[in-house]
Amino acid sequence: MSQERILTITSIILACWAVIIITWERLFPYRKGLPLFREGFWVDLVWYTIIQSFVLKIVIFDYIIAPLQHHFDWSRFQGVSNWPVALQVLLFFVMHDFYIYWFHRFQHSNKFFWRTHEAHHSGKEVDFLSGSRSHIVEIIINQTIEFGPIILLGASPEVIPIKALIDSMYGMFIHGNIRVKMGKLKYIFNSPELHLWHHANYREVFHANFATKLSLWDYLFGTVYFPGTKPGNKPENWGLYYDYPKDYFLQHAFSVKRFDEKQLLRHKWFRWYYNLRPAFIRLFVRRKKPLQDAGILPAAIIAEKETEAIQTGT
Repeated sequence: MSQERILTITSIILACWAVIIITWERLFPYRKGLPLFREGFWVDLVWYTIIQSFVLKIVIFDYIIAPLQHHFDWSRFQGVSNWPVALQVLLFFVMHDFYIYWFHRFQHSNKFFWRTHEAHHSGKEVDFLSGSRSHIVEIIINQTIEFGPIILLGASPEVIPIKALIDSMYGMFIHGNIRVKMGKLKYIFNSPELHLWHHANYREVFHANFATKLSLWDYLFGTVYFPGTKPGNKPENWGLYYDYPKDYFLQHAFSVKRFDEKQLLRHKWFRWYYNLRPAFIRLFVRRKKPLQDAGILPAAIIAEKETEAIQTGT
């Protein structure tokens, strides 16, 4: 099967899966009342999911992995290419999941690397799209270590799109605002009931529930936390215990230098920058009034209220 055909098939499957998860969230929500266009939805969709993913794909594959492949001879280690594709996918699936458990655990215990991970925990309303919110440095490290060995060890071309599909689908699942019981399977596979606790603002889970796809690692290494109850539905029950910027670029700047948005809003230049997105959305809505019924206007109102809340300190 050609690479183009595989990419088309995996893209269709991913789109269908997104529709299923969104519908699942509407019908059987873990937290009731969470809107589809919740706070930060457009930042996660446009900046993290679309723009950042596209740019980092080029950086990781063309400027990191490709030079490594060119300068180092890995031919003697490429026996994996003779394996069945399913077995190759399974190998890299388990290898990367084991790595990501330990790196994730390390991020929560190291001050520097926590700053490359805190964005992922900043959302107060966690849903299927929340998993896309990850710092640039975190993505470069994790995806280079994930896809580098696949290419360097000469795996079949189908492995990368299949592995990427599994990652995306499972990321949507464990972050999804869905009520689901895994039964005894929860001891092997991760689920929303375990991972949503990891996004809760409780000291007990700051060093727990690090697994992404295989919860087996948490049970095996004693880091699982599952009290059998839900974290709660108040904003203070979720996300970070400290204020975090809502803008994509400010979130990355915050990881380098701490600042107070409310203090910066006293400056005219910062207010101009901060109001660019809400102003653009208001302009777009005025020109596209028929789109109100499609959900664009509510999103614009959310964006405007976000800015007003910060400016007024409410």
